[in-house]
Amino acid sequence: MDKYDIAVIGGGPGGYPAAIRAAQLGAKTILIEKEFPGGTCLNWGCIPTKTLIAASSFHARCRGAEIPGLKISGVSFDYKSIIANKNQVVAKLRSGIGQLLKANKVEFAAAEASFGGRNLLLLKDKNGSESRVEARFVIVAAGCVSSVPSFLPRSERVVESRAFLDWEKLPSRLITLGGGIIGCEIGCMAAQLGSEVTVVEILDDIMNTLDRDLRSEVRRNMEQKLKIRILTGKPLEKITSGAKSVKGECGGKSVEGELLLCAAGRAPASSGLGLELCGLKPNAKGFIEADAECRTRAANIFAVGDINGKHQLAHAATSQGILAAEAALGYRRPAAGERVIPSCIFTAPEIGTAGLSEQEAKAGGISVITGKFHFAALGKALASGETAGFVKWIADPGTGRLLGAAAVGAHATELVAEATLAIQSEQTFEELGRVVHAHPTMSEAWMEAAHAVGGHCIHQPPRRKAEG
Repeated sequence: MDKYDIAVIGGGPGGYPAAIRAAQLGAKTILIEKEFPGGTCLNWGCIPTKTLIAASSFHARCRGAEIPGLKISGVSFDYKSIIANKNQVVAKLRSGIGQLLKANKVEFAAAEASFGGRNLLLLKDKNGSESRVEARFVIVAAGCVSSVPSFLPRSERVVESRAFLDWEKLPSRLITLGGGIIGCEIGCMAAQLGSEVTVVEILDDIMNTLDRDLRSEVRRNMEQKLKIRILTGKPLEKITSGAKSVKGECGGKSVEGELLLCAAGRAPASSGLGLELCGLKPNAKGFIEADAECRTRAANIFAVGDINGKHQLAHAATSQGILAAEAALGYRRPAAGERVIPSCIFTAPEIGTAGLSEQEAKAGGISVITGKFHFAALGKALASGETAGFVKWIADPGTGRLLGAAAVGAHATELVAEATLAIQSEQTFEELGRVVHAHPTMSEAWMEAAHAVGGHCIHQPPRRKAEG
């Protein structure tokens, strides 16, 4: 039986960085992944969806000819070729991870792993061959899987996000069951390519965890510009699937599509890991609870990424994976690394958030002040025809310290990086407002919004004082 310093279960954005970091620190390391390096994020999540979204966004912009004087005719697309390009991008990045693992002398095992004890892992490959490995430390990065409700009919026309990405024909009519991030991203992508899209969300609004002003901006664009039909506050019922279509009802309204995408959430892939054999038990939601260093109740076992329920974000998983490897091997780094986790949503328009939201502040009874600046008043946005949306700061009224930020509009997923750094470095809105931003750029909006928090924004009218 082979022995290792660290064994990592799961080769996604939490697992493979953990394995590489452990190897960098001198540990004999094995990475165990039942499918492909890169996990869901690279193979069936972040990368393939954003490849499709990049193509659909470019197509929509060309077709819309939003810049005066620019005329583009004959815009078309070949969805099968778009899918082929997506597959090439995934394959290239997957190969790159394999090369990185080899260069760092990380052993890779294509197998399914489960615990036989706290230091023992049982491996089974796709051919049924079994083996065992022993490790001083184990990092569990098993990720999550799509949740498919039992009431949905089992049909080739009812798919979750992974299966949707393998379809080589864009459905002319698409139903997305779930108005969360996955449903709205894929819904926007399909609509930008001309699909007739219906989004059904049982909650009162789409992307309900976001501040209302962000949701409203995206929903308005989805409904008015992309002509997406959004039905909220009622369940999808009476669902039937035939040879060529899927039908249902929502609040008495008929819903029909060529394909139904189930985007009803994701669940941790904790079953089948044999956790009970090492004294661990998932919580009621199936997550493996872990502390600030991602260490579980079993001192030699760590849980990172989606499996621990802290943040279901690829970049959070990467940070946690590196942190866990360093903690296991006694390497210490500054504790502030995981304090601010940005989030990026690739709807049309994009959304980027970091830190505390207004919604969270209200729920927690936290007093905040805000400053907002709309892209419609920004020179670069006007020049490039990208005027939808805004940026917003959320600050402490006593100290002026920046607690949160949000951006919705063109390039919001890139703009959020500056906000994340500002929040993590504990800047105040006054300090950020004094940082000279290059002109003309989209990032100037952060400076303007910081000025707006203090009530002295140069390029928008002052707020009206409430009459008393």
